[in-house]
Amino acid sequence: MKINSTILLCLFILLFGGSTCDKNEPETGQTDVENNKTGHPRIMLLEGEEAQIKELIAGDATWKKMHDVIIGECNVIITKPELERVMTGRRLLGTSRELLQRVFFLSYGYRMTANKRYLEKAEKEMLAVSRFTDWNPSHFLDVAEMTMGVAIGYDWLFSGLPESTRETIKQAIVQKGLNPSKDSKYNWWLKTENNWNQVCNAGMTFGALAVQDDYPLLANEIIERAFTSIPLSMEVYKPEGVYPEGYGYWGYGTTFNILFLCAVEKALGSDRGLSRSPGFLETGDFLKHMIAPGGKNFNWSDNGLGANLSPAMFWIAQKSNKPSVLWSEKEFLKTDNFSKFKGIRELPAIMIWGRNIPLDKITEPEEKFWFGQGTNPVVMMRTSWTDPNAIYLGFKAGSPSVNHGHMDVGSFVMEANGVRWASDPGMQNYESLESKGMNIFGRTQDAQRWTIYRMNNHSHNVITIDNQHQQVKGYGKIDRYADGENFPFALSDISSVYSNQMKQVVRGVAIKDGKYVVIRDEVETLGKETKLKWAMFTFADVELGDNSAVLTQDNKKLYIRVNGSGNIVMKTWSTTPENDYDATNPGTVMVGFECMLPAGTQASFEVLLIPEESRNSATYTHKNLKDW
Repeated sequence: MKINSTILLCLFILLFGGSTCDKNEPETGQTDVENNKTGHPRIMLLEGEEAQIKELIAGDATWKKMHDVIIGECNVIITKPELERVMTGRRLLGTSRELLQRVFFLSYGYRMTANKRYLEKAEKEMLAVSRFTDWNPSHFLDVAEMTMGVAIGYDWLFSGLPESTRETIKQAIVQKGLNPSKDSKYNWWLKTENNWNQVCNAGMTFGALAVQDDYPLLANEIIERAFTSIPLSMEVYKPEGVYPEGYGYWGYGTTFNILFLCAVEKALGSDRGLSRSPGFLETGDFLKHMIAPGGKNFNWSDNGLGANLSPAMFWIAQKSNKPSVLWSEKEFLKTDNFSKFKGIRELPAIMIWGRNIPLDKITEPEEKFWFGQGTNPVVMMRTSWTDPNAIYLGFKAGSPSVNHGHMDVGSFVMEANGVRWASDPGMQNYESLESKGMNIFGRTQDAQRWTIYRMNNHSHNVITIDNQHQQVKGYGKIDRYADGENFPFALSDISSVYSNQMKQVVRGVAIKDGKYVVIRDEVETLGKETKLKWAMFTFADVELGDNSAVLTQDNKKLYIRVNGSGNIVMKTWSTTPENDYDATNPGTVMVGFECMLPAGTQASFEVLLIPEESRNSATYTHKNLKDW
């Protein structure tokens, strides 16, 4: 006999009590069951709110193009065969992500157009994955994204789905999604601070909200658990908003965190103040500055160079009432080819989050310098937001021990004249390493991770001492900075990263007179002769000179000049790896210098990175870092 869900809700309230969560002064108690949205849809976009999106589309050509891309992709999806349970190594994640994108797009398409082909295809996709043996709980990201996709379809398409389909999908959400998340073998992510926490809690919460009418006790348990767990992952944004895993994982973790916040606020009436967690809304400025003038990102850690539109940024702009945070996103929208956005699986959310932000209100930011501390402190500076030839300099301190971290403490990237001169090799595909037996996520000093070329310091724009690795337990913060127009700079004492190798290592970076970049290092050796290597990863062709080099790329030039202690020997190093598990790095080279330093010696090195138009005006500062 099926018990009426209203009776269950009332029984739950009588037994356990309800709490009120005022939207402006939220409490931290249990979800107010009496204020929960009942019926469907209740996740993110309520019944009738399609009209607001239609009004947006009718009044703005940009949003019309975005809508058309989503609908166009719906027309492609309906021609594809249903998804199958295909594993890639230990992951089902590719299938889960494809399901989330397909169902999110199709559900949006049906709600906006009432085209039954979208409804029917979404139903087939959800039934297909509901019949999988499981959603691969041993790699729980797979379960989280699958559950979120199925939950959106179940909730948004509820009234159009046959009862038998609803029952099959609902049971899959519970049995293949929510219940496995209660198993201690799989739910270690509840106590982590990284993107797994954000993604998995968001996916489970979407599933819980979808089935809440029929499983109120289970749903409330999952939602309450998420409210307890997800603040752990939001702590990492303190104090200024730096996301320690870098650009790409910001897009993953932060987006799913925002999906969670949006969903609970809409369905429950409050996010209990989580969106006002220190540093969380400020992370919009962090991401805005992460995009360089050439459209690439400042890609430290396990991240590639590419950058793309981020729908989550529109939620941040709306929530913080700060349209200028979208300046870098607005640049992505200045294209005739909106099809480049169709691969963003949460793209329909931008039509919800962007509907109250007129694009003409997105004004040029005033500040050209930004810094943030945290577990991976960074500084980013530029000479202009509007000049595509502007100089851009990104600098990071931090530690290799953060999630997805590399041995890149003290590294920098540099652009000028639309060219990325000082670059970063980025990440290597995980499966390409794991398929060869590599354990790639260890963080101890002797972990296999540090034998991988792209992850250790030999491929990054850092100092290397006696060919050794940086120290995993080391950490550097931004010790001092200034954002002056003529000499914006930042410096970090990163000595702990070279523990037992050097007595002291301090690096400072600056843009001089808006014309060229200065990298200054001040070091002190221990009681032995020491070989210091200064290296920079680049895609340019390199011609070495005396204490200098000329880099050529895209018919443009950058001049490197070096002034320093000791006998400097300019060098290049191959980026072709020696191990068969390493990815190749075609078209790249390391350029820099080596220097032998006597025991117990202080030394300094000043490197100028000079765009060709400033070749004749660049001069060394001849200033110690304490005098910057």
